[in-house]
Amino acid sequence: MDKELQTLQKFYNIAIEFLTNYSFQLIGALIIVIIGWFAAKYTYTLLMRLFESHHFDMTLSKFVASVVKMLIFAAMIIIALGKVGISIAPFVAAIGAVSLTAGLALQGSVSNYAAGVLLIISRPFKVGDTLSIGSFYGVVEEIKLSYTVLRNEDEELITIPNKKMIGDVLVNSFEFRIVESSIGVAYEEDPTKAIALIKEVLSGFKEVSNTHKPVVGIAKFGDSSIELGLRYWVPTKSYFKTQFEVNLALYNTLHVNHITIPYPQREVRILGEKV
Repeated sequence: MDKELQTLQKFYNIAIEFLTNYSFQLIGALIIVIIGWFAAKYTYTLLMRLFESHHFDMTLSKFVASVVKMLIFAAMIIIALGKVGISIAPFVAAIGAVSLTAGLALQGSVSNYAAGVLLIISRPFKVGDTLSIGSFYGVVEEIKLSYTVLRNEDEELITIPNKKMIGDVLVNSFEFRIVESSIGVAYEEDPTKAIALIKEVLSGFKEVSNTHKPVVGIAKFGDSSIELGLRYWVPTKSYFKTQFEVNLALYNTLHVNHITIPYPQREVRILGEKV
């Protein structure tokens, strides 16, 4: 029991001696931390107001303001540690080593964040635009610092890392997507009449864009028919739906107007044996 009391007495004496020698330093360090916390919050609010007044991108604004807030608070903590006599050199060295290791391990993620910052600054597209990247397409739903989310006509969400958005070929058709199709008519028919009927059908669809006028004309001369090419723009979210409805309307219109859509034909001749 006496040993425990002696041990407690030693701890008590050490605590009293520490508080006697460092009480003012502890109070000063605490005040520095509190000031740092409020200064960091004030700076964050000030930066957000500044960014909003200049219409900066909200995602990038929050990212920059948060980084500045964290740096200010971290700097005040380092000053507070130095105030109580704790050397910060080992901490700085440890943070540097950890940062290097993390950077090497997460270089893919870091490149996504860097690409995200470039996308937000350069603004090659915005929310609501239609993007085609490789075999994927969709309407931009959300732009994050590390990835971009697209939504296609099937209501599927496609998440693409931002480094792909920077390093790959990117096609932006805004809110529309182009339909490229063709239909064949017989050589005996008048192609001018067929083209006029096709344009009339397209003009009857409210989904077909009037800003980008549909283009219809002779694409090529096939073996069995004259190929009429069609190019028209429709909203991305109704791309296939509109295309299928237009195809049915074209077929019915040509059929009613007695314009033949021929099927491929081959003529086979059987020659008799030579005498």
